Amino acid sequence: MKPELERVAIAYIAGGPLRRVWIAATQTEVVQVGLAGSKKRFIQELKNQNYTPGGPDKWLAKAARQLTEYLAGKRRVFSLAVSLPAGPPFSRRVFQLLRKVPYGTTLTYQQLARRAASPKASRAVGNIMAANPLPLIIPCHRVVATAGLGGFGGGLKMKQALLDMEGARLRFRAPRPSRNRTAPRS
Repeated sequence: MKPELERVAIAYIAGGPLRRVWIAATQTEVVQVGLAGSKKRFIQELKNQNYTPGGPDKWLAKAARQLTEYLAGKRRVFSLAVSLPAGPPFSRRVFQLLRKVPYGTTLTYQQLARRAASPKASRAVGNIMAANPLPLIIPCHRVVATAGLGGFGGGLKMKQALLDMEGARLRFRAPRPSRNRTAPRS
């Protein structure tokens, strides 16, 4: 028997260096943020996680306001209830630590692995970033490789634009992302 899908409200926000940010929320928490792709693709991703559109817009009001403020450069910290992905304790610890990385700062995958008490798990941290369902709110764009940007679900050009918007200083000179190259999601 198929599980019943939980209703979510969905909308998009435009602004800042991003064309469109999709957001989905239940009555109590934000469950998904999408940085790229169509509405159809976003809804399919939600269905894959047992959600279906149909919740009232009021469920999105606070999240939409905060994301709009962030993209306008007026918000540095989110105060939203979020649905952290189910997973092993290490993944949950990485997401919790990442939410504490301040606006305008970066750290490497290796530094985040150390903070999560697993100094040799930088590759695992990268895989966790690639599965982040709440980019911007859980700011995976602030995690970079030791000698480059690393990856990002919205592409390296978008990652660089977000870091520039925040005024982040990188310790290396980031190469200009190629127009035709897509990077793994993080």
